Amino acid sequence: MNYTLMNKNTPILACEIDEARGRIIKTGKLFNPEYLPVGVTPNKQLLRVDLDDWWRGRSIPASRQGLSPALAELNIIEKNYLLTKSLGLSLSDQYWIRPHEDIKWEEVNFFNNPFSEEVGDVLFGEFAKNGEIDLASPDNTSDGWLKKRWKIVEGDRCLIKAGSGTVMQEPINEVFVSKILNRLNAVDFVDYTLAIIDDKPYSVCKNFITPDTELVTAYQIMQHSKKINNDSFRTHLLKQCEVLEIPHAAPTLDFMLTLDYLIMNEDRHYGNFGAVRDVNTLKFIGMAPIFDSGSSLWYDTRTQLISPQPHFKAKPFHNSPERQLKLISSFAAFDVAKLQGIEKEFDALLLQSPPITSDRRDALCHHFASRVEDFGRTIEFHQAKTRATDKLAALADAAKDMKAASAETPSTPDKSAPEVLEQ
Repeated sequence: MNYTLMNKNTPILACEIDEARGRIIKTGKLFNPEYLPVGVTPNKQLLRVDLDDWWRGRSIPASRQGLSPALAELNIIEKNYLLTKSLGLSLSDQYWIRPHEDIKWEEVNFFNNPFSEEVGDVLFGEFAKNGEIDLASPDNTSDGWLKKRWKIVEGDRCLIKAGSGTVMQEPINEVFVSKILNRLNAVDFVDYTLAIIDDKPYSVCKNFITPDTELVTAYQIMQHSKKINNDSFRTHLLKQCEVLEIPHAAPTLDFMLTLDYLIMNEDRHYGNFGAVRDVNTLKFIGMAPIFDSGSSLWYDTRTQLISPQPHFKAKPFHNSPERQLKLISSFAAFDVAKLQGIEKEFDALLLQSPPITSDRRDALCHHFASRVEDFGRTIEFHQAKTRATDKLAALADAAKDMKAASAETPSTPDKSAPEVLEQ
């Protein structure tokens, strides 16, 4: 079927979509190339492939917990089929596909209009209601492997996320990390609250994207231009942030990596951090607030194996936490002293969750307090090393300046030597 890819009410290009497979099979006239999603090239030879990759990336990932039985309940074979049934609308940006010119963004967007909660019900394991299911839902374009759904709570669009395994710890971690960030008060972050429903914990947060903004992921930013072979992924990302004029990218990235080391975050992938852009001016406002930090704090570690110095795999720039820590250029914004005693807040949260045993709660709080203390010493060591390196660099620069000055100064004749006259 033929559609027009839109950004709010701005037409971008004509395209043909295979609805059954959820694939963009043909692109047509390009109306406003500057409004293409970041990372999608207007080059005719690459446009369809790039756009199809971006389009399929909007669908629910195959790794989503409970997806297979949910699709069976919805009587849907291909998950990408859900994309066209909601016109590709999302609560993370303002892109959508328009089937005909009579429809306006104001009439269909999920920011200002009600949406179906039936898809969310099914994704959370509830049986579908009798009759035809309304598939117009932002849940069709939600990312991540944990069960999640959007709900309208007192007029706010809120994301509700579940936990995994028997301890279901991720929602508690989300709330606790927001408490850590509130104490540090150095960067913008998403504030999470805890909800206990049927003895299970869920994290709840308001949408940080508005009708006039969009989330541009780190993956999209890195796709903006091809990486030079000699550049690391971090260097490439920061270069693209500079080209796109995204403010405060480097210090925000340093802070995020520092936080992730402290909380042992195992899932900081290129899709859950990035930047926020104004969709009307196409200018970047800044880096996105820190969000989605639940896969951390020994979330899937057996209680007996919890320790302050665990072995865990880091992301996104290196799987070794220690090597990734070395990529941080400054710890200036991370005042560990502000986290003294925060394990008591962790304890209060864990106490609310029925799946968390008292033994696990004690282990988590005790070892996180130890980790904060150890991390303070780690930062002091790195800062001392940086100061020493800076001092050596300053001395080397001073020596170079002295040598250069000496070379530029004309030598003074030796007055004691006899003057040789020209014959």
